[in-house]
Order: sequence, then structure tokens, then C-alpha cells
Amino acid sequence: MRKRERIFWLFVAVMLIGIFAEGLVRLTETDYSARQNEHRRKLGAVYMTLNNPFYEIIDEEIRAVVENHGDVLISRDPALSVDRQIAEVKELIEGGAELIFVNPVDWQEMEPALQTAYEAGVPVIAIDTSVQDDRLVACTVVSDNYQAGVQCAEHLVANSSGGKIALLKHTEARSGVDRIQGFRDVIAKHPEFIIVDEMECLGQLEIAMPAMKEMLERHPDIDIVMALNDPAAMGALAALQSAGRLDEVQVYGVDGVPETKEMIAAGHMTATAEQSPRRIGRIAAEQAYHILAGDGVEESHIKLRTRLLTRENISPGDIERWD
Repeated sequence: MRKRERIFWLFVAVMLIGIFAEGLVRLTETDYSARQNEHRRKLGAVYMTLNNPFYEIIDEEIRAVVENHGDVLISRDPALSVDRQIAEVKELIEGGAELIFVNPVDWQEMEPALQTAYEAGVPVIAIDTSVQDDRLVACTVVSDNYQAGVQCAEHLVANSSGGKIALLKHTEARSGVDRIQGFRDVIAKHPEFIIVDEMECLGQLEIAMPAMKEMLERHPDIDIVMALNDPAAMGALAALQSAGRLDEVQVYGVDGVPETKEMIAAGHMTATAEQSPRRIGRIAAEQAYHILAGDGVEESHIKLRTRLLTRENISPGDIERWD
């Protein structure tokens, strides 16, 4: 087995072990702030999960800006529970947070927490995925998620004559909905491509892997997978490896996780629409300080472009880092 393959499978194993070992711990409140001081300004961040390295990078970038201002960032991980996320937002408000970054578990069900923040005069910045009612947030900072799905589909159509497609989805996240819809809209114009199955996976490797296995059992002739993000794509790759079909199926993802870029360079994964979690975090934090200074924001909905990475255009520099 080549070095890159060993690195990938080691990464999958470590992720799975970590997820199961920490599952119970994630049910308790966790304060990830590096420094705490009641005399500093408090900001909060509530992600859908922190077992995805993408959100860890966003949190790292926000924290750097906040702490450079001499303030404190209190980050929470609801472990994909919308009820817990709502409770954590309310707790941050009660604890004196002056602004909260929210990465919604469920883009529709988050409204009670957003309404509470709005009524309390605590501005909210939505990051990575939009909310249902934009009036309840001061700013939204996301990738162009619809275009990410379009980029994957356009590459597929340009490089294949047809095929049977499986979708790995996360319909509670608006970002996931937009990516899959962008993909669908392109594919709908090409009847030689047929979506034969689709399953929810919450964007999680450990859920996507058995979901992909189940779809392969129902449709052994699946030869294309569109995953809403790279952890889901890695789950699909693990299932395909187990089925002995790793290099027979085209797999697309979204994010630009270093480990999936390794798999693209090795020829085991087709492409990923790379996001920039570092830019998302920095821009969101910069907008926060404009809001706190009373300046407001010039643009209430900021969309960042994604870049499709394939084996043909990926470089060693791309593989080794998060954008």
C-alpha cells in the first residue's frame, strides 16, 4: 500500500476512534477558549460540530482576531443537536456575550435562538451556512455553496459519457442543500446521468460510510458519488475500498480537506470544490468588530468563491494546507 493510502486510512481510523471515544464527552458543555477574563469583551461561537477539522480552522481564525483585540471567544460544540445548540446560544446571551457566531445545525429550526438574540440586542453572524430568516442575523459569511455543486457536476459532465449517481446529503444544513441542488441542476440537463439513490449522512464520515455501503448493496452499478462535503466523501471512499471498488467510482466532495486532497493526488478521488475556512473565519471576525464598533457591515451576505481541485491541477502546496 502506498504511503498516501496508508496516511488516508490511518486518518479514517483515528477519526472514527476519536468520534466514538468522545461522543459522551460532547454531550457536556465545553469551553474551548484559550483565555478567560471577566473584564474582557466576550464573544461566542456555536458550531454544528467540532469533530470536523473545517470548523476547527474557522474557530482558530476567529479566535486569533478576537484575542488580538484583547477579548475572549467562548466556543461551543452541540455535537449536531439543534436543541443543544439553541440552549447554548441562550446560555451565551445570559453569560454576557456581546456577539455570537453561529454555524446552524438546522438552518430552519435555529430561529428560536436567533429570535432570542435579536430581542436581546446581541448581533449574530452566520458562518458557513445561511439561516432561514436573514433579518435575524447581522451578517452571513459563506462559500458559494450552490456554485460548488455546479463545479462538481460540470467537471463530471465534461469528463464522463454518463453514469449512475449516488448522493450523500445533509438537508438540515442550508450549505449542504445548496451544494446538492447546484449539482442536481446541472445533471438534470444531461439524461445520460441518472441519480439512482441518495441518503442522509449529516456530513459525517462515520454515517456516510454505512450509508454508502447500503446504497452499493441496493445498486452495485453505482459509478459516481456526489458527497456534500469531504468527510462524507471519505466515508464513501472507505465503503468503496471495503467493496473492492475504490478506483472504479468517481467521488466528488466539497471542502478541500488535506486528506481528501491526498486521495485526489493519488487518483482515488475525483475532485473537491475547495473552500477557504481561514478566509471565512477571518472575514467573519472582521465583520464582528465593525458591528461592535457601531459601523455596521457594508455587505450583509458575503459569498466566497470555491475552487475545483482535480488531479490535473492540484499541487503539493494545495495538499499540505488548508486554504
